[in-house]
Amino acid sequence: MSAPLNYRRILLKLSGEALMGEADYGIDPKVIGRLADEIIEVQKAGIQIGVVIGGGNIFRGAGLAAAGMDRVTGDHMGMLATVMNALAMQDAIERRGGFARVMSAIQIHDVAEDFIRRRAIRHIEKGRIALFAAGTGNPFFTTDSAAALRAVELGADLLLKATKVDGVYTADPARHADATRYDHLTYDQVIERKLAVMDTAAIALCRDHAMPLRIYDMTVPGNLMRIMRGEAIGTLVSDH
Repeated sequence: MSAPLNYRRILLKLSGEALMGEADYGIDPKVIGRLADEIIEVQKAGIQIGVVIGGGNIFRGAGLAAAGMDRVTGDHMGMLATVMNALAMQDAIERRGGFARVMSAIQIHDVAEDFIRRRAIRHIEKGRIALFAAGTGNPFFTTDSAAALRAVELGADLLLKATKVDGVYTADPARHADATRYDHLTYDQVIERKLAVMDTAAIALCRDHAMPLRIYDMTVPGNLMRIMRGEAIGTLVSDH
């Protein structure tokens, strides 16, 4: 028999960059297809799942602002990029027989529902995968903050951040060969050590609501289900 599942409801944060695969821009169909397969596998196992998707593979508001664009305009463009990614994920999930709903924090009724907390909970309780787009709907807030917010609003048991690195390190492992990986950190340690896990607002929100956060490598097939079965993959951030 397979191991029992440790969670009832989760919120998964996917960065836009994760969807690029080895490309420099856009969406790699193979990557988004594999991610859709893993999300469906977890949902069919009985876990309710919401997903927040970033937009960095298309536009990043902070980057556009650094290039001279008005920050609010850049952030709004970044929000629209996340809607595009969410629609692509919805398509990938539904082509594989799953059920998904895109819910946007900004009104864009022709392609997505408005985010309404009670409706989102109803979707995931009904076995649909809720894809949350447009971040928080406000400029100056990242999709990391949106992920922490949605996790708290949905009453998730765990917030997961899927990255291309197998956890949080003492330094950038790509630049420092002696960097070591943390198995566990507290929220305050992440903030005090200025570790690039999520932005400070997201970590503070997780801390204030005791929302456990796990950072793991999404490029390894099957990692998501292994975590659901209790394997200590990646780095856990919690209150103790």
